[in-house]
This record gives sequence, structure tokens and C-alpha cells, in this order.
Amino acid sequence: MAAGRYTFIIEQGATLDFEVLYKDSNGDPISLEGYDARMQIRPYAGAPTSYITLSSSLAADGTGLNLSGSSGVNPPSSGSIGIFISANSSSAFNFNEASYDLEIASGSTYPIVTRIIEGKVKLSKEITTGDY
Repeated sequence: MAAGRYTFIIEQGATLDFEVLYKDSNGDPISLEGYDARMQIRPYAGAPTSYITLSSSLAADGTGLNLSGSSGVNPPSSGSIGIFISANSSSAFNFNEASYDLEIASGSTYPIVTRIIEGKVKLSKEITTGDY
């Protein structure tokens, strides 16, 4: 099955928190038990550097991918992937438009990798700045 396509907006300096639901062709959730996830935002597909790399190992500020949904309370069987980028992380972005994809992988010796979703990210530039 080909990856879904979705364009979203990151508001610079604000917290990004949303969910992607991974479902089969019948609309039933696909369990993420035993999977890891990764997502990168790059200037364009194949660019040598990325603006940010997210994984299912969350950073200290919570930035990363949660295979139990954005609130962390859904079981992995729900197929819910929470995508969280902290306000501090998003404040460092300085692009107009970029590309991303989100992949999941199972197994360690020969992992099976599935691209779930891909597309463009637009950055809405921050006007009010400063620390909270």
C-alpha cells in the first residue's frame, strides 16, 4: 500500500501535537505493538541534512513520536501515532516549506519498514518571541 499524502503547518515557536491513525483497507486499526517509528523533516527529498529527526525515543521535552497516541493513553493496538514537537524545537525552524515522511519498522536484524505518510510541511513564522 502506498503512503498517504498530507500537508500540515507548523507554527514557529508553538507546540505541535497531532495524531496519525494507521488503518488497514477496511478501516480497522493496525497494531503498532513491537514497532519503532521515525520521521524526518528535510528541505527536500534526498537533502543531505534534516531540520529535525523524530523517533519513538522521546526527547526530554517530549519531542518525538508516541506509538500510544498524542496523549500516550491509547494502546499500541489502536494504530495511533502521536507526533509532538515542542515549542522550543519549533522556534529554531527557519524554512518556508519542507518535505517529510513518517515510517514504522518492526524487527531488528532485517527490519520491515513501512512508510505511513509523506508530504509537505509549511512554517507559519512566529511574531511574538521570548521564553515562558
